[in-house]
Amino acid sequence: MKLDAPAEDVPPEAEDGVWLSCIACDHTLAPFDDVVFTCPECDGLLEVRYADLPTFEDFEGTGVWRYDDALPVEMGVTIQEGNTPLYEVPELEAETGVEHLHVKHEGMNPTGSFKDRGMTVGVQVASRLGVDRLACASTGNTSAALSAYGARSELETLVLLPAGKVAAGKVAQASLHGARILEVDGNFDTCLDIVQDLAMSGHVYLLNSLNPFRLEGQKTIGLEILEQCQDRTGAYPDRIVLPVGNAGNTSALYKAFRELVQSGALDESEVPKLTGVQAEGAAPMVEAVEEGNDEIRRWDHVETRATAIRIGNPVNAPKALPGIRETGGTAVAVSDDEITDAQRSLAEEGVGVEPASAASIAGLRKLRDQGVVGSDENVVCLTTGHLLKDPEEAAAAGSDPEPVPGDTEGVLDHLE
Repeated sequence: MKLDAPAEDVPPEAEDGVWLSCIACDHTLAPFDDVVFTCPECDGLLEVRYADLPTFEDFEGTGVWRYDDALPVEMGVTIQEGNTPLYEVPELEAETGVEHLHVKHEGMNPTGSFKDRGMTVGVQVASRLGVDRLACASTGNTSAALSAYGARSELETLVLLPAGKVAAGKVAQASLHGARILEVDGNFDTCLDIVQDLAMSGHVYLLNSLNPFRLEGQKTIGLEILEQCQDRTGAYPDRIVLPVGNAGNTSALYKAFRELVQSGALDESEVPKLTGVQAEGAAPMVEAVEEGNDEIRRWDHVETRATAIRIGNPVNAPKALPGIRETGGTAVAVSDDEITDAQRSLAEEGVGVEPASAASIAGLRKLRDQGVVGSDENVVCLTTGHLLKDPEEAAAAGSDPEPVPGDTEGVLDHLE
């Protein structure tokens, strides 16, 4: 898990130069023989490993599958995910006082969130394994993406949602794409516990970010950011600030950068500092970073209006904590009011995001105030979901409608 770790020897279990390896005990497994989600020896998290790692010269095409040389399978089910915009935000750049500030808006993926990147890879692996029922626990975005890709691949899809805790726009997506929706009496972590039990007993194929193949698709966010920043500014970003829920993106981006370092495509000094942001009411990763802990403490009671990061037990923490520390990054917690203010500021730049996405801007503001982020830094803030994912919060953060008479003269009188 070290940034400068050398490439591993290829084990006999490898298929076409791909295998699974446990990050805790280094146990290796064949990638496509059996359905596994954690290490059978120690229950540790698994990672996909490769015999040959690509450089930037190996990439061609567009979207997630531009990076197929860095992925475990060839393109299968796809809805043209990836290739999301990197926006300039001049007012926020001036306000925060950093040298360059861009927003990587993953809400512009087909179902409106970054989850599509993981699903295009994860569902293709599921098809290769021959499973017939996909499942996830979700705060909303995962269920929307899995439902769309499950429908596209004609596989049964089951989603478990915490009752009353998921934004209406996300439930509507899962419903319309034909998923079977179970509303669980409990929070997200309860849902994930149940789905993991179902997966371990062979009833479903799990496609939460505990699944190592899903994180491979999410790696492409980091690869795109590097290429887009290089084209835009002539340099790679010094720092990537991103919201943290289950910590899948933090883990995936760190893996992307480690592999580029191993292949010689990226120097260690060029790796961006990974900087995580959580809501104050759901901040176990921030707690672990601030206290210098190697493990997170599960928060059983979490609350924030940023529903996509309302998670008290980030399953990818063992991968994400080294990513933050090895890159020289940090983590910070922000209030719901700070998140809403950042959401409004992004909207004033024409960038519409759900509350959890705006946490990255709120976190950057706080870290600039604390002097952690320097004025000479080239920063990318990751926004993970579209504004219309949570229309109720968007409406609450925006201006109120003004009633007017039903004639032109009445409207003009009101405007004056």
